[in-house]
Amino acid sequence: MTREREPLISLALYHAFKWSVVSPMLHAYFGGKIYGVENVPQTGGLVIVSNHASYFDPPIVSNCVCRPVAYMAKEELFKIPVLAQAIKLYGAYPVSRGTADRGAIRYALEYLKNGWAVGVFLEGTRTRDGRIHDPKRGAALLAAKAQVPLLPVSLWGSEKIVQPGTPIPRKVPLTIRIGKLIATPSSTSKEELEAVTHQCADAINTLHDLGR
Repeated sequence: MTREREPLISLALYHAFKWSVVSPMLHAYFGGKIYGVENVPQTGGLVIVSNHASYFDPPIVSNCVCRPVAYMAKEELFKIPVLAQAIKLYGAYPVSRGTADRGAIRYALEYLKNGWAVGVFLEGTRTRDGRIHDPKRGAALLAAKAQVPLLPVSLWGSEKIVQPGTPIPRKVPLTIRIGKLIATPSSTSKEELEAVTHQCADAINTLHDLGR
């Protein structure tokens, strides 16, 4: 059975963390600007694709789309009993780093079926300038298999938050732009997935190029 929303306990934890920590830091410390919130469907499965330049990106994206977003996390964290339960409620699911982890794909599809938004960094790793240069097909594949749309999100400025040699995040301006929905891929063919992937990358880069 397909669900329309995340569990109530996950929604409650999301809002508690958002309003007590993430939103105040985003607006008061980083001077965050957010555009395009009206483009986010608030129910149903959704693949959110974004650029990635900082460890701060997952909570920032989730904060700005106004709904919990499930992200993969390294499997070692799920071996710590109390922490494992907590991050599962927040939507984290395990991935074995450095491998083509089919288990992570199954977890992501299950979350989508249960009405979650699943976050995917389109390039799969952090970039130095915040732009997408080498997009991967994983997000499009998830969307095709789960039959859900994709939502492009651009984070501008997050690559400057963390600098080598200091653990303190820099007070830099951030701008988050949320684009229009991208239709569900019509098939899982390589050609279709490539086309949708590049559509996502183009959308994110166009938003990023708008700057502050």
